[in-house]
Amino acid sequence: MTYKQYLIPLYLVMKQLFTKITAVLMTFVVLFSTMSFTYSEHYCGDFLVDSALFSKAESCGMAMEIASVDSDCNSFKKDCCSDEVKQIEGQSNLKIDFSKLTFEQQNIVVAYTYSYLNIFESIETKINTFEAYSPPLVDKDIAVLYQVFRI
Repeated sequence: MTYKQYLIPLYLVMKQLFTKITAVLMTFVVLFSTMSFTYSEHYCGDFLVDSALFSKAESCGMAMEIASVDSDCNSFKKDCCSDEVKQIEGQSNLKIDFSKLTFEQQNIVVAYTYSYLNIFESIETKINTFEAYSPPLVDKDIAVLYQVFRI
C-alpha cells in the first residue's frame, strides 16, 4: 500500500475519534449544567473550620446553647460560630427556542454549521494506473555497456 492509500482510512478513523470525543464532552457539559450543587461552610469566629459539598458542614462543637424561655437566666451570649450555605441551581430548561433569535444571530448559526460541516470533506486521491504493471525487461545492462560503475 502506498502512503496515500493509508491516508484515507486514517482520515476516517480520526473523524470517528473526534466525533466520539466531542459527544462525550457534550454529555459532561449537559450533566454539569443541569446538576444543582449545595456548598456548606462552618466558621468559628473568622476561621473556616469545615466545608462540605452536597451535605451540611460539621460543627466545631463550640456552639452556644440558647437559653430557653422558661429559664431564670435572662442573659444571652452571642454565638461565635456561623454557617454559610451556598446553593448553585442547575439549568432546568434545556430546550432552545430559535424563534427568539434575531436575523443576525440566525446568520451566525447557519455560517457556523456550514463551516463546521465543510471541515470534514473527503480527501481526493490520485489514481495510479501503472501500479499493477511491472517495468519492462532490460535487454542489455547499460552500466556494463558504458562501463559506468558506482563506487
